[in-house]
Amino acid sequence: MTQSMTCFVMHGIGKVGMTEKPIPRPGPIDAIIRTSAALICTSDTHTVAGAIGDRNGLTLGHEAVGVIHELGELAMASGLFRIGQRVAVSAITPCYACDNCQRGYSSQCGGLLGGWKFANVKDGSFAEYFHVNNAAANLAPIPDNVTDEQAAYCSYMLST
Repeated sequence: MTQSMTCFVMHGIGKVGMTEKPIPRPGPIDAIIRTSAALICTSDTHTVAGAIGDRNGLTLGHEAVGVIHELGELAMASGLFRIGQRVAVSAITPCYACDNCQRGYSSQCGGLLGGWKFANVKDGSFAEYFHVNNAAANLAPIPDNVTDEQAAYCSYMLST
């Protein structure tokens, strides 16, 4: 039985609302994060207004922190992260394997603005859970003396 979660999605240009979706599953090197704090970015409002075209059904949000809910088998085997660990996730989540990433242009991963995946080409973080590609490269542990709210500001403003 597939578990579901509540998400804040774009229902078309100028239209948003809540919907239910299945909780995502990680690929071998990926992670699923349970959202604990998220910020609204001006980019979210521009997206809803149609700046990047219709993203009907896409979960919004790309500034978030949370707790690791699930890790792919290779991400788990790396020993870098553990279930239950608090992490920050950058707004830009490149693959770090393509030509642009290897040349140091990770924000252009796979093409123009390709590092910007959340709420652009994949579901974002305005959900109970969200998928993060390449956990080893795109997750940052949150120190115990930093609150989720403080860390959320690092997920975008300081990382870009």
